[in-house]
Amino acid sequence: MVDFAAIRKEFPILDQQVHGHPLVYLDSAATSQKPQCVIDAESEFYRTINAGVHRGAHELAARSTMAFEDARAKVTRLVGANAEEGQEEIVVTAGATAGLNLLATAFGNASLGRGGAAAKRFALKAGDEIVVSKAEHHSVLLPFQELAARTGATFKWLNLTEDGRVRTDNLDEVITERTKVVAVTHVGNVTGAITDIAPIIKRTHEVGGIFVLDACQSVPHLKIDFHALDVDFAAWSAHKMYGPTGVGFLYGKREMLEALPPASFGGSMVELAWMDQPAQYMLPPARFEAGTQPVAQVVAAGVAAEWMMNIGMDQLEAHERTLAGELLKMGDIDGVRILGPRENVDRIGTVAFDIEGVHPHDVGQFIDAQGIAIRVGHHCAQPVHRHFGLYASNRASCGVYNNVEDVHALLEALGKVRPFFGA
Repeated sequence: MVDFAAIRKEFPILDQQVHGHPLVYLDSAATSQKPQCVIDAESEFYRTINAGVHRGAHELAARSTMAFEDARAKVTRLVGANAEEGQEEIVVTAGATAGLNLLATAFGNASLGRGGAAAKRFALKAGDEIVVSKAEHHSVLLPFQELAARTGATFKWLNLTEDGRVRTDNLDEVITERTKVVAVTHVGNVTGAITDIAPIIKRTHEVGGIFVLDACQSVPHLKIDFHALDVDFAAWSAHKMYGPTGVGFLYGKREMLEALPPASFGGSMVELAWMDQPAQYMLPPARFEAGTQPVAQVVAAGVAAEWMMNIGMDQLEAHERTLAGELLKMGDIDGVRILGPRENVDRIGTVAFDIEGVHPHDVGQFIDAQGIAIRVGHHCAQPVHRHFGLYASNRASCGVYNNVEDVHALLEALGKVRPFFGA
C-alpha cells in the first residue's frame, strides 16, 4: 500500500501558508510541483558533473553524457518505448510545444523535398488533409494550422459531444483517404476527459495517415505504453510529470524518426558538413537535438520518471481517481457548472467549471484568498470553451500530493463564492 501522506511530505513547496492559510495546490494541469529528489538531482548535477554531452573527451563530459542518456532511458521505460542503443525512440525537446512544433516543421521540410525519398511519407500538398479535434490545446492546434497554411493542405477537426469528449462516431466522414496527419489530445486539459483514441488511431492507419498524440495530460496521470497504443508520435512535458521546466520529450516510432528530416540545425546533429554540398545528418535522436541540451533538467526529469514508476502508475492513477470523484461533487453546489463529464469514468482529476453570475477571474481571486491555487482563463484552449458557450473558466487539477482534505477545502470555498459576490 502506498503511503500518499508520506509522499506529500516530499514536496517542500507545500509546507507554507498563502494569505494566512495552508497552501492547497490544485493547479497541476498547468505545472506540477517537484519532490525533493528531483530538486536535488538538478542541483547535484551542477555541483558535480556539469559538462556538455556527446562532446569532449574529459571525465566530466563522459559522466554528464552517461547521466543524460540514463535519464533518457528512464523516461523511455515510463512510456513503453524502445531504449536499445541505436534504436532509441525518445527525442529531448524544450517541452511539448517544442516537440509538436518540431514535428510540424519537419513535416513542412519534407513537403519541400527535404529528407529525400524516405521523407515523402510526411510531405503534404494541396488536397491533403490535417485533422485535429476541437478539444486541442493551442500547442496542437496552431502548429498544425500553420502547417496546413504553408502546404495548402485542408485543415479539419473532430467535433465534441455535449460533455466535451472527442466524437468518434463519424470518423469515416472526417478522416478520409486524403488525410495525412491526425493530431489529437489523449486527455483534455479543460474537460479532464480521456479520449477514446483507439478507433481514431485505427482509422488513421487505415487511410495511411500519421497519428500524433498530445500526451501532456496523460503521461503524469495514467500508465502509458506507446507501443501498445500504436501511436506514431507523441509529445509531453517534464514539468507536468513532477520534473523541471524547460524540457520535454517527443516519442516517435524508430522507423519514422529515421525517415523524418530535421527541423532545427546546428551543433551535435550533423555527421559531416561541407561548404559546397549538403550536410549529412546524424541518426535519431541526435538529428533532432541541435545545440546544447538542458542536461541538468533532463537528468532531473529522469529522476522524476523513476520516482513515478517506484510509486507505481496504477497506484497513482487509483489515488487520483478517488480525488476526481470528490472534485466532481462541486457540481452539486448551487450555480456551479462543470465543463466536461460529470461521471468519474474515463477521466482524470482535472475539472474545469463556471460559476453562474461571477467572472472566473473574481472566482480565482476569491479562492486564492483562501490559500487555494487553481487556474483561471481559457487554459490555452479557446475552441473548447466556445463549445461550452464561454470564453474562460476556472480549473482545479490534482496531483499525487493532493488529498481529500485539499478537495474539501476547495468545495467549501466554492460554496461561499456566489453569496460573497451577491450572485
